[in-house]
Amino acid sequence: MKTKIQAYIIDDEQDGRDYIALLLKNEFPEIQAVFQASSVEEAYIYLTKNSPDILFLDVQLKDGTAFDLLSKFREIDSRIIFITAFENFAIQAIKNGAADYLLKPIRKIDFIIAVNKVLESIKKSKSQPGISSSENKISLPTLQGFKLTNISDIIRCEADSSYTTFYLTDKTKIIVSKTLHEFEEHLTKYNFFRIHHKHLINLFHLKEYIKGKGGQVVMADHSVLDVSVRKKNDFLSKIEDLE
Repeated sequence: MKTKIQAYIIDDEQDGRDYIALLLKNEFPEIQAVFQASSVEEAYIYLTKNSPDILFLDVQLKDGTAFDLLSKFREIDSRIIFITAFENFAIQAIKNGAADYLLKPIRKIDFIIAVNKVLESIKKSKSQPGISSSENKISLPTLQGFKLTNISDIIRCEADSSYTTFYLTDKTKIIVSKTLHEFEEHLTKYNFFRIHHKHLINLFHLKEYIKGKGGQVVMADHSVLDVSVRKKNDFLSKIEDLE
């Protein structure tokens, strides 16, 4: 069980990695730098098995770019702070879900501001973000404000990079600029189950399970969704518990 907020530092320069680690140690003792890498391949191998709270990611790496690394994943739950010597990568970084963007040489004050911003986001997430004071409702942020939605009206949630789409019983859908991971923990207690890296479903709106290697489910909105092989046994056990 993690006792500290975990950070990974991915930078092709040792001096760059050392400086970030030093800043974290001196300014943010609550954050632990648990892994460092200098290449896309090295980072990819580690990130397939681990998920940091914060990812300090240099754009230019030894064997490619940060965007090459991110393209290997459908979704990364980490808050990403991009670091680079080139301003022209800013727009691409934002499109890839950047929590913030720091230019080299990194100024201490800019680093502190960026990390505090991310820590505030993590704090909000861990204090049940989006769940309203009414236990059966969830507040979903939209471009216009937010929509207070009955949890029981949510059929399923679908991940798309740093966005999540909520499909409701009235056939509407709401797109939220947060990852599915940010909602998963809080909706699980309402009998939601993540059957796949892309799909979190409301088990009360499950209509049918179709056998297969992982299998498929048919939901109340007639959508047919894959169940990952890795999730199959846990999913079937959960269904049995509901019966």
